[in-house]
Amino acid sequence: MSSPKPSTIRVGKRYRENRLNGPYDAIIIGSGIGGLTAAACMSKLGKKVLVLEQHYTAGGFTHSYDRNGYEWDVGVHYIGDMGADHTLGKRLFDHITDGQLKWAPLDAHYDRIFLGDEHVDLVAGPDEFRAELVSKFPEEEKAIDTYLGYLRKVSKAMPALVLGKVLPDMAAGPLSMLTKRRAPEFLNKPTREVLEGLTSNQELIAVLTGQWGDNGLPPAESSFIIHSLIARHYLHGGYYPVGGASEMAKTIIPVVQQSGGEVFTYADVTGILIEKGKAVGVRMSDGAEIRSPLVISNAGVFNTFNKLLPKDAPNWDYYQDKLTTVQRSMASNCLYIGLQDTAENLGLPKTNYWIYPGPNYEKQMQDFLADPEANDIPMTYISFPSAKDPSFSERYPGRATIEIVAPGPFEWYEEWSDKTWGKRGDEYEARKEEYAQRLLTKLYEKFPHLEGKVDYYELSTPLSTDYFCRYSKGEIYGLNHTPDRFELDWLKPKTRIPGLYLTGQDIMTCGVVGAMLGGLLTTVAVSGFKGLPLAKKMFVG
Repeated sequence: MSSPKPSTIRVGKRYRENRLNGPYDAIIIGSGIGGLTAAACMSKLGKKVLVLEQHYTAGGFTHSYDRNGYEWDVGVHYIGDMGADHTLGKRLFDHITDGQLKWAPLDAHYDRIFLGDEHVDLVAGPDEFRAELVSKFPEEEKAIDTYLGYLRKVSKAMPALVLGKVLPDMAAGPLSMLTKRRAPEFLNKPTREVLEGLTSNQELIAVLTGQWGDNGLPPAESSFIIHSLIARHYLHGGYYPVGGASEMAKTIIPVVQQSGGEVFTYADVTGILIEKGKAVGVRMSDGAEIRSPLVISNAGVFNTFNKLLPKDAPNWDYYQDKLTTVQRSMASNCLYIGLQDTAENLGLPKTNYWIYPGPNYEKQMQDFLADPEANDIPMTYISFPSAKDPSFSERYPGRATIEIVAPGPFEWYEEWSDKTWGKRGDEYEARKEEYAQRLLTKLYEKFPHLEGKVDYYELSTPLSTDYFCRYSKGEIYGLNHTPDRFELDWLKPKTRIPGLYLTGQDIMTCGVVGAMLGGLLTTVAVSGFKGLPLAKKMFVG
């Protein structure tokens, strides 16, 4: 299939230099959820913030697009902790949207983990979650209870880790040492190592880690910190934004505008301005220079320090060295599917499907990457957004959508990386079509009645991620969440360059709420004492 025309869903105002209305208290590079969170939080503190987004729509991985009469979300498949007002995530969303963003729950059986032909469901509610697991693994009741206890212990350890991101270095160092002494010894061990200390049952371990695609690392490589945060995040079930993911930016931007700020799209930042050792603004692709006493990058650490920061900036060598200590996260393919019938008529569930050939995730991934054609796809995630969103049938009557995500290394498509989006040629399209058919086969295995009913589909690749979101290797989660990553003290909002700050998923963790937390921490870091009441409100209530 040829690549269709771009989306018509656009959120934000199109950039023109004559539309600027400075001076601005801060400039934020990138309108991903971390940048939008920082902008809205700062606006609530009376700051006039300018957000610059190179894409044609705001939201980063939370944006939506429509094509051929269908709408899909590129990165939001479900969010946890939205069912109660007291959670950090719900407080944050209510704060930055003035309570305008609404949520719909998924099915109580929110994730279905397939290991070959067998499956186990993850069920909303700690008691229900436990009961379902014990019913499937009755001999592992003690291990399951210990595991749930571990999740609680990691949760209790997190506030100190978060606080260390915004404290001055002189205070953060002693806090870090104290945190390490008081933290459970398993806190930052590899996930598989921790779980194999609880049980030898590989099927149970596979079920407990069946959401590993939510951080992009199989359990032998990921930190137990990120595993615990994700598992606990969904322990009370999954939720979906009513109206689709684009409602996030739509409801946040008015809050940014309350103090005179604005979110511009088609606003391509090509460099950070440095004068007398300080960040003083940004340079645009049209040559315009926009000045501000604060520059906040939501572009990711590789883009910030490799592409945007000039080589004569102070500490440039320091950050080049630091970039060697982190790795880019996994890249993926996503198949967007449209069907000419309703989700209800088609029997599409409000449950996510995680499909694995078996419990040995690491070997399956290794074999697949070594020989993709001879080996089964190691992880296939299927989401049914039109079933999750109660407003979808009103906005797109008689239509339904499905999204399928699977590993797709950048190297598969690298030879076309210098070609223009939509014009990469027949061989590239044939490569995409081959993988799309494999993913459709996975869908039909679980939903055979859908065969012959697909009206439209298209596959995105890591090159699409690079083109639209500027992640040059197609990485969807920023940095890999290895144990080493959580030991690094430079991944925090305040950089060594006066006036330059970071925000988003790289400074804390991936995921919508993880990136939002990054936005909150950046607000606290740039606001000092004025940001403390906000931090207290979000963390304490």
